[in-house]
Amino acid sequence: MQSPPLDPKVSDLAPTDTVLTPYDEAHIVTYLRLLDAEAEMADWIEVARVVLGIDAIAEPDRARRAYESHLARAKWMASHGYRHLLRRGGDETNK
Repeated sequence: MQSPPLDPKVSDLAPTDTVLTPYDEAHIVTYLRLLDAEAEMADWIEVARVVLGIDAIAEPDRARRAYESHLARAKWMASHGYRHLLRRGGDETNK
């Protein structure tokens, strides 16, 4: 896996697949930033602006949906999705 971009453009909704997607791989840094922000109890409006690049004042519904779906995906990555990365890393070293 190549290094993920530090600030990729986000979709309005994060994936909900039960497997790791190319979108997930590109947004690993985004997911980590969201988890950090939640741990610090940051205001979701500020997180939407800074991390997701969506103005929650101008587009509150879109920002909230994007924030909630990406945070849910970040939590899935932390509890399940990372295993896909580990398996893939093991597969690449065994070739």
